Amino acid sequence: MTFLPRLAAPALVALSLALAPHTALAETFTLQEPVAVEDLSKSKQTAPGLYITAAEAGRILGDKSNVALIDVRTPSETMLIGYPVPAAANIPLKLIDPDLGFDAKKGVYKMIDNPTFVAEIETWLASDAAKGVETLMIMCRSGSRSAAAIGKLVEAGVDVTLYNVVDGFEGDKNDAGVRAVNGWRNAGLPWTYKVREGLWPGHN
Repeated sequence: MTFLPRLAAPALVALSLALAPHTALAETFTLQEPVAVEDLSKSKQTAPGLYITAAEAGRILGDKSNVALIDVRTPSETMLIGYPVPAAANIPLKLIDPDLGFDAKKGVYKMIDNPTFVAEIETWLASDAAKGVETLMIMCRSGSRSAAAIGKLVEAGVDVTLYNVVDGFEGDKNDAGVRAVNGWRNAGLPWTYKVREGLWPGHN
């Protein structure tokens, strides 16, 4: 009767060791305002299940040297709409379709995948700029693209703790359709239009 437990024990130990680093990294800071997953739309939810607001991200970035903020919006957005001053890098998940294909249903120009997104993240993590970084806060406009970005990184096995900034840079829309509810910019956190050299590593 003890045969199966003895076989299972090594597997359980291996599983606990595999999960331990991620658990430790996930506890490197305490959230003052935890985000409840049931309050998030499906498009903002991620496999790691780690969520943070832009306001909290701003606070933590000032206190923790092992945490970095990655903006995954298009370079055009960072230039025309602005981006967080403490963003470590802008590595876009998607790019605006160079042919400006139009999505009539959504009333937007189409976007295409950045085929080197994961590779660019991995290159940045291996660079001197990311020395000591154990946790990435991933930000987009309002939390959906960043969730998709985390999905790609998890699928690729990128070994770093990943938080989704659920309200992004611009935030959610109010009843009038204006992004004035939350988000980095609406929280009064430092941001700029001026694209600094090296913001998109390897491109500028």
